[in-house]
Parts: sequence; structure tokens; C-alpha cells
Amino acid sequence: MGNILSSPLHSDVPPSTAEILGRDLVLTDADFSRICQLIYQRAGIVLASNKREMVYSRLAKRLRLHGISHFGDYLGRLERQPAAREWEAFTNALTTNLTAFFREAHHFPLLAEHVAGRREAVRVWCAAASTGEEPYSIAMTLTEALGSQASQAEVVATDIDSDALAKARVGVYPLKQVMELGEERVKRFFLKGSGQHVGLARVRPELARMVDFRQLNLHAPRWDISGQFDAIFCRNIMIYFDKASQAQILKRFVPYLKPDGLLITGHSENFSYISDEFKLRGHTVYTLASHAKA
Repeated sequence: MGNILSSPLHSDVPPSTAEILGRDLVLTDADFSRICQLIYQRAGIVLASNKREMVYSRLAKRLRLHGISHFGDYLGRLERQPAAREWEAFTNALTTNLTAFFREAHHFPLLAEHVAGRREAVRVWCAAASTGEEPYSIAMTLTEALGSQASQAEVVATDIDSDALAKARVGVYPLKQVMELGEERVKRFFLKGSGQHVGLARVRPELARMVDFRQLNLHAPRWDISGQFDAIFCRNIMIYFDKASQAQILKRFVPYLKPDGLLITGHSENFSYISDEFKLRGHTVYTLASHAKA
């Protein structure tokens, strides 16, 4: 892998007065445009102009780590070293990981109803796993719905952010956050920390074994994933893509869904006018259009 620290410092783009007032790092209009272009090429993420402050604050940490004072120098080094490990840090920094256990709670009873009584192994793909709260919520739902059959169930949990996935695999969360699930679920699915771990809770091993965390870029030309799923959770991630990317991803989802499978999306996402591959079944829940016609 390339080393981003190996290149000389230089920047020939003069900063605007607004960029240097009160700041230790220089982010020009041209730099911001380059960042928007690079993250779109890398991950399909569309950054609006109002995300400029977010971009500055998140990437500034990377520049300070490497002792770089101009965003243009940092970006130049990235572009000259396409295999550099820093690309992963760049992508992670610009990925949003807002999540919670049982977020948009109405989806989980729908999933439970959909899989209840199934004899074959149930598989669910969580396509925006973040720090793990969503895939573990899915695993809890499957356990409650399937009973003894839950040991055969699998949740494939993917995300582009390697830092978020590392936290998800550890499965440790603030106890205050976990206690919001209710005492019964806490006893069944978590181990409370003691000693130096007081105030934390870890996902029980039997629940953790149900979830397979993998790094995956939905914008990549190839997905390292196989088989079909009873449901795909793709919630609150497509809002970061443009309509062309959304349509392409939706088309690629089709062969991964069982004929009666569910595509479960976020509350602010509407794909009815983007793809004719899916039909709206209910509130932010879709089925394959081909199955609807059958």
C-alpha cells in the first residue's frame, strides 16, 4: 500500500480570506469541489454545498494527523497514490453513521410476521450496518420470531465504513443506551459489564454468532455477497446517492431477494418513481414487482 506521508508538501491554490480567518487549515472552493468529486467516485456519496463545514471538521483530523496544512496537498497525495490506505480513512471520515437499536421500529414487527413459521433458514441482509445497532436489532427480532429455528438464521451486515464495522463486531454499547430496549431484552441478549466495564453492555455470543459483518461498497462494480434473502434492509443510505445510483443499486438488489422478499427502506426514501423493479407494499416496504404481478 502507498504511504501518504511520503510526498512533499506544496499548494499553488491561494486561499480566500473567508477560508483562512479563524482556521488553522486551508480549504478552498476548488478543494471542496475535488472532495465532492472524489467521494462520489469512490462511494457514490453526493455532498451538497451545505456539507462544507462537516467536510472541514471531519477531514481536518486527517490533515492534522499527517502534519498537512492545506487540503489541496492532502487531496493531491491521495490522487497520486490510488492504493494508499488513507483512502479508507478518507471514505470513513465522510460516511454518516447515525443509528440506534430498533430505529424506525415499525419495520421489525413486519419482519417478524414475514418470517414467522418458516422451516428453511432465514437470511436477512442489512446493507447499512454502521456500528451494529440495526443488524443486532434484526437478529433479536429473528430470535423472538423463530424460536428454536433462530439458530439457523443469518444476518449479513455490510457497510463501507471499516471503523464502524470494527465497533459493530465488538458489540459493546453504553448500558444506558441498551436499557432503553427493556429489561427482558437486556437480560436475553446482553451481558452487563462489571469492574472497569461498569456502564457498558456486550451482545451475548449466541446473538453475535447470527451476524456476519463484512465491508462492502454499494457503489462498487462487484459485491462480495451471494445467495438470496428473505429481506433486505437498506435504510437511510440511499439518500446520500443521486437518482442514477439509486436506480442502479435497486436493480442489483433484485436477484438477491427471494420472490416474496421484502426491501425495507428509510422513512425519507421513496423509490416508487425511481425503479419499476419494486412495488410499494406498505410504509417504506417494497416487494418485487414481478412477484406482485404473479
